[in-house]
Amino acid sequence: MKPAAFDYIRVDSADEAVALLADYGDDSSILAGGQSLMPMLNMRLSQPRVVIDISRAQDLSAVSMQSGALEVSAAVTQAVVEQWPQLAEEVPLLAQAFPHLGHFQTRNRGTVCGSIAHADPSAELPLCLSALGGEVVLRSSVRSRTVRARDFFLGPLSTAREPTELIEAVRFPAAQPGTRYGFAEVSMRHGDFAIVALAAAVSGLQIVLAVGGVADRPHVRLWPRLAGAELREALQQFASEIGARDDQHASAAYRRHLICRLGPSLIEDLQR
Repeated sequence: MKPAAFDYIRVDSADEAVALLADYGDDSSILAGGQSLMPMLNMRLSQPRVVIDISRAQDLSAVSMQSGALEVSAAVTQAVVEQWPQLAEEVPLLAQAFPHLGHFQTRNRGTVCGSIAHADPSAELPLCLSALGGEVVLRSSVRSRTVRARDFFLGPLSTAREPTELIEAVRFPAAQPGTRYGFAEVSMRHGDFAIVALAAAVSGLQIVLAVGGVADRPHVRLWPRLAGAELREALQQFASEIGARDDQHASAAYRRHLICRLGPSLIEDLQR
């Protein structure tokens, strides 16, 4: 199927992009890498009047450490972040997750902020942002605001971004001393969206576990240090409370089962 007719405008700056969003709002879509948007256009699930291409905006192409977080601007591809030399040291959870994220061909085009904007509940980057307690920087023609990941993802393909706002950047908090990070995923094939994905951070005081692919958005739970039967019981309770869904790939019961099977080994490895 071919997309419905639309106007295409390529911008050179964030200022141009937010000015167009102010004019068109719900009738516009942002194009950066196109890995999510183009299939939606082709299937006519999205029919904007205007597609605003930000891929060549130089002021949206930065990757840097800012105030204890890795800040990734809107036009930065996943491959650029994956190959960033300090990634494994600064944000090890991301370094572990990237090999599960599609294939190198799609990572060469897809953007980090695009994945966050699309908010697929099975996607790895929203899961990592949620596990780390990251932030999304939103900008319109009249203001900028920062939204925590826990408040940004509202449901499948649904976020707190307003129609006139651009996701200018996302911020992944840097690794904390004494904290270990781990990622595990089950999918139909390597590179597919996750049936279940787990992202964990374990310190001397607490366990943070985020689960993706199971419910309508990433879900995060914090516990004190647990092991053995206590940990398994906590995981079973978590799995039962997050609204697991059935679809063509797996049943809700199987997804709950995977949380309870993957969780103990992932967390106990990080506690050793």
